[in-house]
Amino acid sequence: MLTCPHCTQPISAEMLSCPYCRKPLKAFGHPGIPLHYAAQTKYLCSHCLYDQDDTCTFPQRPYAQTCTLYQNLSAESNSVTKQKSVFNFKSWLKRHQGLLLLSGLLLLSVILALTAS
Repeated sequence: MLTCPHCTQPISAEMLSCPYCRKPLKAFGHPGIPLHYAAQTKYLCSHCLYDQDDTCTFPQRPYAQTCTLYQNLSAESNSVTKQKSVFNFKSWLKRHQGLLLLSGLLLLSVILALTAS
């Protein structure tokens, strides 16, 4: 169960607006676009990944208090370090299975061509 960022009442993740304070929770009334809010005196841009790498194109930047693209910078850096530590042979095989299959078929055809002659 999530809580409303304004009134901290429990809400469902599918709700478009808070039934208690009537603030919108999803952007443009679309259930697939979450709307992120900053605290009253703070801005989202100060700890957003898109502001840090200078790819944000929102006109409210750097003073945005609501945003649809907000990505928490600290959460993103934690996930990047976890992804690096998870890298192993099994994940490499999964990513390159098409190339490995094609290489195996090529090797098999070369072996069959050499044994047939």
